[in-house]
Amino acid sequence: MIQLAQGAQKKMKWFKRKDSEKATPPTSIEEQRAEKLAQLGAQLKATREQYDFTVEDVVAYTKIPRRQVVGIEEGNFDDLPEPVYIQGLIRQYAHAIGYNGAEFASKFPIGTSRVVLKPVWKNPSFFKLRPIYFYLLYVLLTAGSVSGLSAWLNGATIIGSETKPAVKSNNIARENKPIPSKPESVTQTNSFSKNQKEVQVGVTLKESSWIQVTADGKTTFEGTLEEGSKRTWTAQKELTVKAGNAGGVLVSVNQQEAKKMGQPGKVEQLRVALN
Repeated sequence: MIQLAQGAQKKMKWFKRKDSEKATPPTSIEEQRAEKLAQLGAQLKATREQYDFTVEDVVAYTKIPRRQVVGIEEGNFDDLPEPVYIQGLIRQYAHAIGYNGAEFASKFPIGTSRVVLKPVWKNPSFFKLRPIYFYLLYVLLTAGSVSGLSAWLNGATIIGSETKPAVKSNNIARENKPIPSKPESVTQTNSFSKNQKEVQVGVTLKESSWIQVTADGKTTFEGTLEEGSKRTWTAQKELTVKAGNAGGVLVSVNQQEAKKMGQPGKVEQLRVALN
């Protein structure tokens, strides 16, 4: 009797183990994506805030729409495209703030699903033309013939005349406004700080300008800052700030009085180092 009771207990344990295995089905690909997007988005957001970057900085540098940048950080699939495109956006975002974009984005699963598009011409109803279609086709052909003939007659009557293209004033204003993109040449100004434990440079944008900042030999920022932006960077030994529109940038070294970097539209570079 004791042996029978022990055998029954072992059998009950085996059934319980089978039931517990059935009660925990494998995680679906959608759940894996949601979990991984939440982890990667939180990591990207924490790194961005650690370097004092705003969402607008990421948008300006990567050209990713703001809604999708926020969607990645918050793990919101409603604001994001298909998974394969989400992986590309994560790679671009991660690369912009210093990660290995390809390696970072590979952690987001995209699955192996493919979208199959059926050609419209394979639909049998595509070739079935109704009488109303013939009527519309006739109207379109008639209108096209009339407009073509009218244009030909008008062209024949103005042969020898010369027209000048109109120039919009707002285009002239844009051309005259010196907002260069990434500069090729630069004029450098050196500044040395005494009795300082670190180097600090702050910029205030009076006009939009491309900015590049290198701290201790490492590029910490590169992109376009809009008018009204204020940013500050620090370094242990050396800090270099390069501006594409020097006349629109006010720069302050070690919290001193801010001064213009140079002339509007000129490319200037400021190098500050501990003496």
